[in-house]
This record gives sequence, C-alpha cells and structure tokens, in this order.
Amino acid sequence: MFVMTADQKGSRRRGDAVPGLLTAVSAWAEEWGDPFVLPVQRTVGDEVQGVLADPAAVVSLALLLQRLGGWSVGIGAGPVTEPLASSAPESAGEAFVLARDAVERARGRAVSVPLAVAGAEPRAAEEAEALLQLLAAVVRRRTAAGWEVVDLMARVGTQREAANRLGISAQAVSQRLDTALWHEETRLHPLAARLLRTAEVAA
Repeated sequence: MFVMTADQKGSRRRGDAVPGLLTAVSAWAEEWGDPFVLPVQRTVGDEVQGVLADPAAVVSLALLLQRLGGWSVGIGAGPVTEPLASSAPESAGEAFVLARDAVERARGRAVSVPLAVAGAEPRAAEEAEALLQLLAAVVRRRTAAGWEVVDLMARVGTQREAANRLGISAQAVSQRLDTALWHEETRLHPLAARLLRTAEVAA
C-alpha cells in the first residue's frame, strides 16, 4: 500500500492552500477513476494525507503536487494495519510511519526537490525517490506554453489534433513537447511505478 503525505510550505506567508489542493486532487481523481483506497484529506493544520494501491497513480499524483508547487511530498510504501479505518489520519501501519519519515526529509535541504520516498525495501525506495525527483524537476521547470500542449495531448491524444485546437503548426506542437521533455517524462512513469511496487515489500 502507498501512503502519501503532503505538507504545505510557507503557509504563514501564503495562507491556507489545502482547499485548492483538494479541488485539484478531486479533478485528478475523476480522470483516474477514483484510485484512492482512502481519499486525500486534511490531517492537521496545513498537512494532507491519502492512501492508494496503484503505484502508477502514486507517480501521477506526486507529480501533480509538484506541478501545483508549495508542497513537500512524502511517499511511504509498505504494509498497513488491516482493516483500515474510515480515513487516512485514523489509520495505522508501517506505510504511515514511512510516509512520515519521507515527508520530514522532503521538508529539508538534503533533497533536490521537495519529494521523498521511504519503503519497506529501502534500496528500491531510494531508487524510486531518485527517479521521481528527476521527473519532478522536469515538471517544476515546464513553462506555461509547455503545459498548454501537454494538457491538451492528454485530452486529444494526437499532435495534429492539438495543433488544430491551438491554431499552430504540428511542428510547433512537436517543438513545445520536446522542450517540455514530455516524451522522456511519460516514458519513465512505468519504471517509477515498478520501483515503488518493489519498495512496498521487504526483501
């Protein structure tokens, strides 16, 4: 099981960003067909937590939070105490402890981006963290023009249709996707998911 804990950075300066995050996550969950075992909700203060079973969804959600910006994200991969309670904050198990360790590290300066992974299998968790941090760095540096094309590709599926919708050439769409490193990012999602799955079970 995968527990994701996210803590808002600089909430005293920025105000409470939890409602905006929950709205964005709700829209994302509809596109994914509601992948949550327990939905993301506020735990205390400016922190949220949710539980998922699908590592591919974990990758996607973690990158969404990095796109939103202003969040330290910790992923715990491991067993949970069954049966789970009615909410993530009330539930328990190793994955929750690991998520707590991960988000604490994500808050610090030892990580290149505010995202960390801790798992029952530490070596796989370390590798998953390294790859997710790379993907997060790509996402965090993507421009508005890049996101415009990337978001449209998710809906229409072809560069030609994206070009028609935007009123630009197919070559311009291709150039934006290249600059956004879209092909490279999406091709690495399955590998990140496999590493998370491996991190879930102690060797």
